Amino acid sequence: MFLNTSYEIIINGLEAAFVAQLLKFIGHIFKTRKVDFQVLATTGGMPSAHTGGVVALSTTVGLICGFDSVEFAIAIGYALVVMYDAAGLRRSTGKIAACLNKICDDYYEKGQVPVDRLKELLGHTPFEVFVGALLGAYIAFVNHLYLFQ
Repeated sequence: MFLNTSYEIIINGLEAAFVAQLLKFIGHIFKTRKVDFQVLATTGGMPSAHTGGVVALSTTVGLICGFDSVEFAIAIGYALVVMYDAAGLRRSTGKIAACLNKICDDYYEKGQVPVDRLKELLGHTPFEVFVGALLGAYIAFVNHLYLFQ
């Protein structure tokens, strides 16, 4: 019913992003021994949900339209921009946030007015992006070959 349709592309992309967020949630439970549902809506961490989603989308486009199609070229271009952003710009922004938080902590220790801390885990390491890409491709292939038949 959904095989080789735009629905398959959308479902695979969303499923890969959801599974990545779910893996982060489960990993957080094992790491901290606490349930924190906010982890399901946060960015950063292992694996990259953004990368998983766009790679699943791109892989599915390739499986449906062909890996030599214009549609796949557009999809993979989009995926590369998202992956570069996750490991580059957003990761740098997280490092800047950590530095600003340290500066604010120093001021707070000296009796200054406290401020809200900035979120530091915004981006991903290259490995987290790589694992997200593997997850996305895996979900796209498995769904295309088995689930949507």
